[in-house]
Amino acid sequence: MTSVEKKGRISARLHSLDGLRAVSILLVLLGHLNGTRNFGTFNFIAGDIAHLGVVIFFVISGFLITSLLAAECDRSGRISLRPFYARRALRITPPSYLYLCVVSGLAAAGVIALHPYDLLHALTWTASYAPNRSWYIGHLWSLSVEEQFYLLWPFAFALDGTRKRMSIAALVIAIGPAARFAAWFALRGSPYQDQPMFPMVADSLAAGCILGLGRVWFESKQWYLALFRPLPSASLLVAVLAINRYADFSVVRIFGTGVINIMLAILIHRSVYCWRDPLGRLLNWKPLAFCGALSYSLYIWQQLFLNRDSGAWLNAFPQNLGCAVGAALVSWFALEKPLMSLRRRLHPD
Repeated sequence: MTSVEKKGRISARLHSLDGLRAVSILLVLLGHLNGTRNFGTFNFIAGDIAHLGVVIFFVISGFLITSLLAAECDRSGRISLRPFYARRALRITPPSYLYLCVVSGLAAAGVIALHPYDLLHALTWTASYAPNRSWYIGHLWSLSVEEQFYLLWPFAFALDGTRKRMSIAALVIAIGPAARFAAWFALRGSPYQDQPMFPMVADSLAAGCILGLGRVWFESKQWYLALFRPLPSASLLVAVLAINRYADFSVVRIFGTGVINIMLAILIHRSVYCWRDPLGRLLNWKPLAFCGALSYSLYIWQQLFLNRDSGAWLNAFPQNLGCAVGAALVSWFALEKPLMSLRRRLHPD
C-alpha cells in the first residue's frame, strides 16, 4: 500500500494498489505460461492477457507517480527532481541489472542465446525501440517505457497549475492513437511496424496521470461515482476484456487501446475508493498484497523460465513457475527490501 498526503481533502491512503499489481502480474504469468511444456495451450477469450496485465501496470504507474508528485507539490510547493530520480533508480535499476548479469552469464556459458545489441538496449532502457529482441530481454520494453515516463513526466509536472499538467496528459492521450495510426500507415512491412515505442503506448500512462491529477474533482461528481456501482463496474470490466479480445485488429489496436486505458483508470479508481467493499477487501488481503509487492521481481525473472520455445527442464510446468517465484523472492528479500530503507531516507517527508 502507498501513503499519499492530500492536505486533508481526500483519503491519504491509496488502498488496493498492491492487490491490483497482483492481478496484473498474474495475468502476465498466466499469459506466458500458456503454451509452455506440461501447461497446455489455451485460447483465452479475453485475448492477449499478458499484454493487458502490462497495460494495467502502466495505468497504475501513471496514477501512483502523479499522486506522489502532487502530494509533494502540495506539501512543499515544489518538486525535488534529484531525490525523485534517485528513488526511482533504486527501485528499478538494481533488480533489472541483477537479472541482466545472470542472463549475460548464461549467454556466455552457451546456455541461452541473445541477439546482437540485446544487452545494450536493455542497459540503456531503449528496448522498446529495438525490433527482433530475444525472448530473454523481450519483456524489458515495458521497463524502457516506464523509465522514459519517469524521466519526462516530472519535468512536465513542474509546470505550475493542474490545468497545464492536465493539458499535457490529455495531449499524450491524443497522440497515442495518432502515433499508432502513423506506425500502421508508414511502418507497414518494416521491423518497427508493431514496436511498442513510447509515443505509441504512453497514453496508458497518461490515463493514470489524468486520474492522479483529477481524483479530487472526479470524486466530487455523483455521475462519476455512479460508475462505481456493481453493474456499471462489471460492465466496464466486460468491455475491457471484450475489446482486448480483438486487439489484433488494426482499428482496435489504434483506437481501442485508448478506450481500454480510460476504463481501466475508472476501475482502478473504484478499487481505491471502494476499498472497504468485498472486492476491495480481497485486493487488500495481505497474501495478495504481498504478491503485488513482489510483482516487479516476478515480472523481471519470469521471462527466464516461462519460455514456451525452450525444451529445457526448467522451462516446463510447474518447475518453471516455481523457479520464477523463487528467483523473485530471492531478489525481494536479498536486494529490494534492504534498499527500501535507503529509498525512505530519500523520501521528501
